[in-house]
Amino acid sequence: MNFCVSQHSDIGGVKTTNQDSCAFFEAKTDKGNIIMAVLCDGMGGLQKGEVASATIIKEFALLFENDLPEELGKSSPLEDIKYKWDRTIRELNQRISTYGRNNNIQLGSTLTALLILEDGNYLIGHVGDSRAYKITESDLTILTEDQTLVAREVKMGRLSPIQAKTDPRRNILLQCIGASKTVEPVFYFGKAQPGECYMLCSDGFRHTLSPEEIQSAFSPTANCNEDDMKINIERLINLNIERGETDNITSVLIKVQ
Repeated sequence: MNFCVSQHSDIGGVKTTNQDSCAFFEAKTDKGNIIMAVLCDGMGGLQKGEVASATIIKEFALLFENDLPEELGKSSPLEDIKYKWDRTIRELNQRISTYGRNNNIQLGSTLTALLILEDGNYLIGHVGDSRAYKITESDLTILTEDQTLVAREVKMGRLSPIQAKTDPRRNILLQCIGASKTVEPVFYFGKAQPGECYMLCSDGFRHTLSPEEIQSAFSPTANCNEDDMKINIERLINLNIERGETDNITSVLIKVQ
Protein backbone atom coordinates (compact mmCIF):
# COMPACT_ATOMS: atom_id res chain seq x y z
CA MET A 1 0.00 0.00 0.00
CA ASN A 2 1.28 3.46 -0.93
CA PHE A 3 0.29 6.93 0.22
CA CYS A 4 0.21 10.45 -1.17
CA VAL A 5 0.11 13.19 1.43
CA SER A 6 0.05 16.98 1.63
CA GLN A 7 -0.55 19.52 4.37
CA HIS A 8 -0.89 23.25 4.84
CA SER A 9 -1.46 25.61 7.77
CA ASP A 10 -2.41 29.28 7.64
CA ILE A 11 -2.55 31.88 10.38
CA GLY A 12 -5.92 33.08 9.04
CA GLY A 13 -7.10 36.61 8.53
CA VAL A 14 -7.13 37.96 12.11
CA LYS A 15 -4.77 36.27 14.58
CA THR A 16 -1.15 37.29 15.08
CA THR A 17 0.14 33.79 15.84
CA ASN A 18 -0.58 30.36 14.40
CA GLN A 19 -1.31 28.02 17.30
CA ASP A 20 -2.04 25.04 15.04
CA SER A 21 0.65 22.43 14.48
CA CYS A 22 0.65 19.48 12.09
CA ALA A 23 3.04 16.89 10.71
CA PHE A 24 3.12 13.57 8.91
CA PHE A 25 5.60 10.72 9.11
CA GLU A 26 6.17 7.90 6.63
CA ALA A 27 8.29 4.76 6.88
CA LYS A 28 9.09 1.67 4.83
CA THR A 29 9.30 -1.24 7.26
CA ASP A 30 9.54 -5.02 7.06
CA LYS A 31 5.77 -4.89 7.70
CA GLY A 32 5.25 -2.64 4.65
CA ASN A 33 4.60 1.07 4.22
CA ILE A 34 3.05 3.00 7.10
CA ILE A 35 2.02 6.61 7.59
CA MET A 36 1.08 8.73 10.59
CA ALA A 37 -0.45 12.21 10.52
CA VAL A 38 -0.88 14.37 13.62
CA LEU A 39 -2.81 17.63 13.93
CA CYS A 40 -3.07 19.82 17.04
CA ASP A 41 -5.01 23.03 17.57
CA GLY A 42 -3.45 25.12 20.33
CA MET A 43 -6.21 26.72 22.27
CA GLY A 44 -7.35 30.06 20.84
CA GLY A 45 -7.63 32.66 23.58
CA LEU A 46 -5.19 30.81 25.81
CA GLN A 47 -1.59 31.95 25.99
CA LYS A 48 1.17 29.82 24.45
CA GLY A 49 -1.19 27.52 22.59
CA GLU A 50 1.51 27.08 19.97
CA VAL A 51 3.84 25.68 22.64
CA ALA A 52 1.26 23.07 23.65
CA SER A 53 0.50 21.96 20.09
CA ALA A 54 4.17 21.79 19.07
CA THR A 55 5.04 19.81 22.20
CA ILE A 56 2.46 17.16 21.33
CA ILE A 57 3.67 16.89 17.72
CA LYS A 58 7.25 16.42 18.93
CA GLU A 59 6.26 13.66 21.34
CA PHE A 60 4.34 11.75 18.66
CA ALA A 61 7.32 12.08 16.32
CA LEU A 62 9.46 10.38 18.98
CA LEU A 63 6.88 7.61 19.35
CA PHE A 64 6.94 7.01 15.60
CA GLU A 65 10.72 6.87 15.44
CA ASN A 66 11.54 5.04 18.66
CA ASP A 67 8.57 2.91 19.71
CA LEU A 68 6.68 2.03 16.56
CA PRO A 69 9.22 -0.43 15.08
CA GLU A 70 8.91 -2.67 18.15
CA GLU A 71 5.11 -2.33 18.31
CA LEU A 72 4.72 -3.41 14.67
CA GLY A 73 6.29 -6.77 15.51
CA LYS A 74 3.57 -7.67 18.00
CA SER A 75 0.55 -9.83 17.26
CA SER A 76 -1.93 -6.96 17.78
CA PRO A 77 0.10 -3.86 16.93
CA LEU A 78 -2.72 -1.33 16.94
CA GLU A 79 -3.91 -2.39 20.39
CA ASP A 80 -0.39 -1.99 21.73
CA ILE A 81 0.03 1.36 19.97
CA LYS A 82 -3.31 2.52 21.37
CA TYR A 83 -2.07 1.72 24.89
CA LYS A 84 1.15 3.67 24.29
CA TRP A 85 -0.73 6.65 22.79
CA ASP A 86 -3.17 6.70 25.70
CA ARG A 87 -0.38 6.75 28.26
CA THR A 88 1.56 9.38 26.31
CA ILE A 89 -1.47 11.70 26.01
CA ARG A 90 -2.13 11.50 29.75
CA GLU A 91 1.53 12.22 30.49
CA LEU A 92 1.50 15.17 28.09
CA ASN A 93 -1.56 16.57 29.84
CA GLN A 94 0.30 16.55 33.14
CA ARG A 95 3.53 17.91 31.64
CA ILE A 96 1.88 20.81 29.80
CA SER A 97 -0.34 21.60 32.79
CA THR A 98 2.70 21.69 35.09
CA TYR A 99 4.53 23.97 32.64
CA GLY A 100 1.57 26.33 32.68
CA ARG A 101 1.38 26.45 36.47
CA ASN A 102 5.12 27.00 36.81
CA ASN A 103 5.01 29.89 34.33
CA ASN A 104 1.66 31.32 35.46
CA ILE A 105 0.06 30.86 32.05
CA GLN A 106 -2.77 28.82 30.57
CA LEU A 107 -2.19 26.66 27.53
CA GLY A 108 -3.70 23.59 25.91
CA SER A 109 -4.27 21.80 22.66
CA THR A 110 -6.56 19.41 20.86
CA LEU A 111 -5.14 16.31 19.18
CA THR A 112 -6.19 14.16 16.25
CA ALA A 113 -3.66 11.53 15.18
CA LEU A 114 -4.11 8.92 12.42
CA LEU A 115 -1.87 5.90 11.83
CA ILE A 116 -2.43 3.65 8.78
CA LEU A 117 -0.60 0.35 8.44
CA GLU A 118 0.33 -1.54 5.27
CA ASP A 119 -2.76 -3.75 5.47
CA GLY A 120 -5.02 -0.69 5.70
CA ASN A 121 -5.89 -1.09 9.37
CA TYR A 122 -5.83 2.28 11.08
CA LEU A 123 -5.94 3.86 14.52
CA ILE A 124 -7.18 7.36 15.39
CA GLY A 125 -6.42 9.02 18.72
CA HIS A 126 -8.57 12.03 19.56
CA VAL A 127 -8.98 14.79 22.15
CA GLY A 128 -10.98 17.97 21.51
CA ASP A 129 -12.66 19.27 18.37
CA SER A 130 -10.16 18.87 15.58
CA ARG A 131 -11.47 16.19 13.21
CA ALA A 132 -10.67 13.22 11.00
CA TYR A 133 -12.68 12.51 7.84
CA LYS A 134 -12.88 9.70 5.29
CA ILE A 135 -13.61 10.88 1.73
CA THR A 136 -14.66 8.70 -1.19
CA GLU A 137 -16.06 9.59 -4.59
CA SER A 138 -19.58 9.77 -3.19
CA ASP A 139 -19.33 10.28 0.56
CA LEU A 140 -17.80 12.41 3.30
CA THR A 141 -17.71 10.69 6.68
CA ILE A 142 -16.64 12.29 9.96
CA LEU A 143 -14.62 9.65 11.84
CA THR A 144 -14.30 11.51 15.15
CA GLU A 145 -16.76 13.08 17.56
CA ASP A 146 -16.30 16.69 18.69
CA GLN A 147 -15.68 16.91 22.42
CA THR A 148 -17.48 20.23 22.88
CA LEU A 149 -20.29 21.44 25.09
CA VAL A 150 -22.47 22.15 22.05
CA ALA A 151 -21.84 18.73 20.48
CA ARG A 152 -22.91 17.13 23.76
CA GLU A 153 -26.07 19.25 23.81
CA VAL A 154 -26.90 18.16 20.26
CA LYS A 155 -26.29 14.50 21.13
CA MET A 156 -28.63 14.79 24.12
CA GLY A 157 -31.32 16.45 22.02
CA ARG A 158 -31.20 19.82 23.74
CA LEU A 159 -29.90 21.65 20.65
CA SER A 160 -30.47 21.12 16.94
CA PRO A 161 -27.48 20.97 14.57
CA ILE A 162 -28.64 24.29 13.08
CA GLN A 163 -28.79 25.95 16.51
CA ALA A 164 -25.35 24.56 17.34
CA LYS A 165 -23.72 26.45 14.47
CA THR A 166 -24.48 29.84 16.06
CA ASP A 167 -24.60 28.92 19.75
CA PRO A 168 -22.27 31.25 21.72
CA ARG A 169 -20.89 28.22 23.59
CA ARG A 170 -19.76 26.42 20.43
CA ASN A 171 -16.05 26.91 21.17
CA ILE A 172 -16.18 25.49 24.71
CA LEU A 173 -14.25 22.22 24.86
CA LEU A 174 -15.08 19.46 27.30
CA GLN A 175 -11.41 18.53 27.47
CA CYS A 176 -8.07 19.45 25.93
CA ILE A 177 -4.49 18.41 26.59
CA GLY A 178 -2.83 20.65 29.16
CA ALA A 179 -5.89 22.65 30.22
CA SER A 180 -7.94 19.82 31.72
CA LYS A 181 -7.35 18.24 35.12
CA THR A 182 -7.54 14.84 33.47
CA VAL A 183 -8.03 13.75 29.86
CA GLU A 184 -9.81 10.68 28.50
CA PRO A 185 -8.57 10.15 24.92
CA VAL A 186 -10.98 8.48 22.51
CA PHE A 187 -9.71 5.91 20.02
CA TYR A 188 -11.20 4.67 16.77
CA PHE A 189 -10.24 1.66 14.65
CA GLY A 190 -11.03 1.06 11.00
CA LYS A 191 -9.67 -0.18 7.69
CA ALA A 192 -8.65 2.06 4.81
CA GLN A 193 -9.05 0.93 1.23
CA PRO A 194 -7.06 1.95 -1.85
CA GLY A 195 -8.73 4.89 -3.58
CA GLU A 196 -9.92 6.55 -0.36
CA CYS A 197 -8.75 9.88 1.07
CA TYR A 198 -8.38 10.75 4.75
CA MET A 199 -8.25 14.29 6.07
CA LEU A 200 -7.39 15.82 9.44
CA CYS A 201 -8.28 19.45 10.14
CA SER A 202 -8.51 22.04 12.87
CA ASP A 203 -11.95 23.51 13.53
CA GLY A 204 -10.97 26.69 11.67
CA PHE A 205 -10.83 24.73 8.44
CA ARG A 206 -14.46 23.60 8.49
CA HIS A 207 -16.49 26.49 9.91
CA THR A 208 -17.38 28.19 6.61
CA LEU A 209 -17.22 25.18 4.29
CA SER A 210 -20.10 22.88 3.46
CA PRO A 211 -19.65 19.09 3.54
CA GLU A 212 -20.27 19.10 -0.22
CA GLU A 213 -17.40 21.55 -0.82
CA ILE A 214 -14.99 19.44 1.22
CA GLN A 215 -16.06 16.20 -0.45
CA SER A 216 -15.73 17.64 -3.94
CA ALA A 217 -12.31 19.20 -3.36
CA PHE A 218 -10.87 16.19 -1.53
CA SER A 219 -12.41 13.35 -3.52
CA PRO A 220 -9.92 10.72 -4.73
CA THR A 221 -10.24 11.62 -8.42
CA ALA A 222 -9.63 15.31 -7.69
CA ASN A 223 -6.35 14.44 -5.96
CA CYS A 224 -4.31 12.30 -8.34
CA ASN A 225 -0.96 13.40 -6.91
CA GLU A 226 0.56 15.52 -4.18
CA ASP A 227 0.60 18.65 -6.34
CA ASP A 228 -3.18 18.37 -6.79
CA MET A 229 -3.60 17.80 -3.07
CA LYS A 230 -1.59 20.88 -2.15
CA ILE A 231 -3.54 23.04 -4.61
CA ASN A 232 -6.89 21.82 -3.26
CA ILE A 233 -5.94 22.29 0.40
CA GLU A 234 -4.70 25.82 -0.21
CA ARG A 235 -7.79 26.64 -2.27
CA LEU A 236 -10.15 25.66 0.55
CA ILE A 237 -8.03 27.48 3.13
CA ASN A 238 -8.17 30.64 1.00
CA LEU A 239 -11.92 30.18 0.62
CA ASN A 240 -12.26 30.09 4.40
CA ILE A 241 -10.31 33.32 4.69
CA GLU A 242 -12.42 35.01 1.98
CA ARG A 243 -15.54 34.05 3.94
CA GLY A 244 -14.24 35.67 7.10
CA GLU A 245 -12.81 32.79 9.13
CA THR A 246 -10.94 34.31 12.07
CA ASP A 247 -9.24 31.18 13.44
CA ASN A 248 -6.04 29.46 12.34
CA ILE A 249 -6.73 27.04 9.48
CA THR A 250 -4.94 23.71 9.02
CA SER A 251 -5.48 20.52 7.03
CA VAL A 252 -3.59 17.30 6.29
CA LEU A 253 -4.77 15.15 3.37
CA ILE A 254 -3.77 11.51 2.74
CA LYS A 255 -4.67 9.42 -0.30
CA VAL A 256 -4.42 5.65 -0.03
CA GLN A 257 -3.18 3.93 -3.19
